[in-house]
Amino acid sequence: MELGEWILRRACSDAASWPEELSVAINLSPLQLRSRGLVRTVVHALAESGLPVGRLELESVLLQEEPESRANLAQLKNLGVAIAMDDFGTGYSSLSSLHRFSFDKIKIDRSFVSDLADGSGALAIVRAVTSLASSLGMVVIAEGVETAEQLTRLRAEGCHEVQGYLFGPPRPAGDVVDALARCRQLIARAA
Repeated sequence: MELGEWILRRACSDAASWPEELSVAINLSPLQLRSRGLVRTVVHALAESGLPVGRLELESVLLQEEPESRANLAQLKNLGVAIAMDDFGTGYSSLSSLHRFSFDKIKIDRSFVSDLADGSGALAIVRAVTSLASSLGMVVIAEGVETAEQLTRLRAEGCHEVQGYLFGPPRPAGDVVDALARCRQLIARAA
């Protein structure tokens, strides 16, 4: 079994034991996204794990002019899997991708989050992305949140979800419930 498939199966299996309000987000490589067996692999991972389809989110960038990728994403979305455009504002994540495919979520790249306080225009970009996402009915996730100030600014701009070292480093799946409790405390203090 290839690594990407193993990760998908393992992540679904681990997440199935978490509290029901938690979902799992899994990054797909461009190669996985083009794979003819991707949809079948996702369906099998969900069935084997018992994870409800609504608790799975797949993240990727939609490379231009790749019909296989768009077809896979459309099939997965039709199954009820949430689809997130990763690293919005960098590389291949572009406005034309948003026009060609209806993503559920947009992830603001960490480079914009880290530059929020320096007056470089990052705040204007975050503001524009959250406004665009709101107009399109999409959720906004900010990557790389490391300070309470960044969290406060992102929340003020309408960011729905955040992730980053402010809440702790990557952890084993078994630590998720404890990490969630700490995150909730941090968010409550920032409110």
